[in-house]
Amino acid sequence: MIPHLNTQADLDAALQSLIAQDPRLAPVLAATGMPALRRRAPGFAGLAGTICGQQLSTFAAAAIWARIVAAFGEPTHHHFRTARADRLRRLGLSAAKIKTLKFLAREIDREHINLAALADTPADEAHALLTALHGVGPWTADIYLLFCLGNGDAWPAGDLALQEAVRIALKLKARPGVKQMADIADSWRPYRGAAAHLFWAYYRVAKMPGFDAAPPSSKAGAAARRKAAGTRIAAKPAARPRARNKRPDAG
Repeated sequence: MIPHLNTQADLDAALQSLIAQDPRLAPVLAATGMPALRRRAPGFAGLAGTICGQQLSTFAAAAIWARIVAAFGEPTHHHFRTARADRLRRLGLSAAKIKTLKFLAREIDREHINLAALADTPADEAHALLTALHGVGPWTADIYLLFCLGNGDAWPAGDLALQEAVRIALKLKARPGVKQMADIADSWRPYRGAAAHLFWAYYRVAKMPGFDAAPPSSKAGAAARRKAAGTRIAAKPAARPRARNKRPDAG
């Protein structure tokens, strides 16, 4: 059974189950407090938005997507299928991203791709189906599965912020690569998506001045960490670590 993270209650329950499986993560949750669930639009708009943000800062990606929304309203695959390439370039898209988006738009129009069906497909299988498509890399596939479809077991192993957070939390000597991240998270199935939310929250807390990576040794220490995390997250509820876009997907 695939756990879905459609509501905050879903994420809360998944994290409690995750910590029951791996008690090492209890201090991580104590440091962050309960992370807030973040979701994006499913379907073509969600996938297109994720592709638009590849290898860009959060600010730059948001600016390009805002121009696309201003040009098309709610973007659909029909818009990208029929739009001239030079118009899409003026909106800020690279040639590689235009090629990918036009390919996906044509495949959806021909009913060769059914993005909605992926919602109930196991994470690894859905990942393989998406990465088989032209221009869709591992990071893009996992971000789409996690944020747009709410797949509770999606695990963006190539995300640099997640890698750094795992290194700090598990006291690894070096930042783990994709294979090591996959191995580390294997015991977290089927809640790897919940783990991703947790470690992104931990990344933000770990980058705060004066952060101490040692596990909380008292209730007072844990409360102080939760308060610090809550202050940080409340200030920027929708912020994503910039490192999340720095991964090897093309475009």
